[in-house]
Amino acid sequence: MTVRPTLRCVREDLRLPLPPVNIPLDLIDHPILVKAREQFANPGTPHERIRAIDDTVLFKVKVNRWRGAVYLDEPDAEIPAWLVCAGTREDGSANDFYTALQHQCQNARQRYNAANDKSLTTDTHSRHFLPDNDDHDRYRLQSATRFARRLNTAIAELVIGSLHDGHEHAVDLAGFRLGVQVRADHGHEAYVAIRITGSVPPNLIAVILHRVPGCAPDGWFPESSLPERELMPAEQVWSNLMDPEQAARLLARDD
Repeated sequence: MTVRPTLRCVREDLRLPLPPVNIPLDLIDHPILVKAREQFANPGTPHERIRAIDDTVLFKVKVNRWRGAVYLDEPDAEIPAWLVCAGTREDGSANDFYTALQHQCQNARQRYNAANDKSLTTDTHSRHFLPDNDDHDRYRLQSATRFARRLNTAIAELVIGSLHDGHEHAVDLAGFRLGVQVRADHGHEAYVAIRITGSVPPNLIAVILHRVPGCAPDGWFPESSLPERELMPAEQVWSNLMDPEQAARLLARDD
C-alpha cells in the first residue's frame, strides 16, 4: 500500500515545494513519508490510532522527531492511504505534534458549531485535513506517468527473467497481458520476442517496443508465431535483436 501526502501537507507541514505534476507525490523523499510507506506497506499490520481525534480515524506514524497522521480511505479507493498531517515532537510542550493537532481540531469544531445550525457532537473536527478535490485531480493527472513507470519496471523484470532461462515471462497490465522471451547465445545478439495479448491501440504498442532495452527502435518486425508455439487469438508478437553488451549489463545489474 502506498501512502500519498495531501497537497496541503506537502506545502504547509513538510515545507516542501510541490514537484512537477508528472512526479508522483508518494515518491517524495522525506523521512516521515518513507516511514509511512514502510509502516503501511502491509494492509494487515496493526496501527496505533490517534485517540484524541474522535471525528475521523487517523493513525500515528513516527520516525526520529517527525510525527504524522495517516488517513486510511476505503480499500477500493484510488489512494487507500494519505499522510494528512505532519510535524515534529516537542515533549512536554504545547507544540508537541499530537497535542497541537488535538487543539487545532477542537478549535475547528468550535468554529464549525458557531457557523452552522446543526452542531457537531464530536470533540474534534478534522475533516479539513483530509484529501480534497485538488488532491484527487492531481492523482488522476498523473495516471500516464504511473503507467509509464509500471511499464518500465515490468519490461525490465521480464527481460532479465527471460535472459536467465530463455523462457517466456509474462505479466498482466491494464487491459492486456505482456510477455517477453529472450534467447541469447554467449557473445552473440539475443533474439527478443514481445507478445501482447488483448486489444491495445497502435500507439501503445510503439511505447512498449520502444522501452525494450538494447533493441533498435526501427528493428521490430511482426511475427506469426513464438519460438515454442503458434499464436493464439488476440495475440500479436514482435521480434528484434538485442545488443549482447546491453544484455550482459542487464544480467550484471540483476546479480
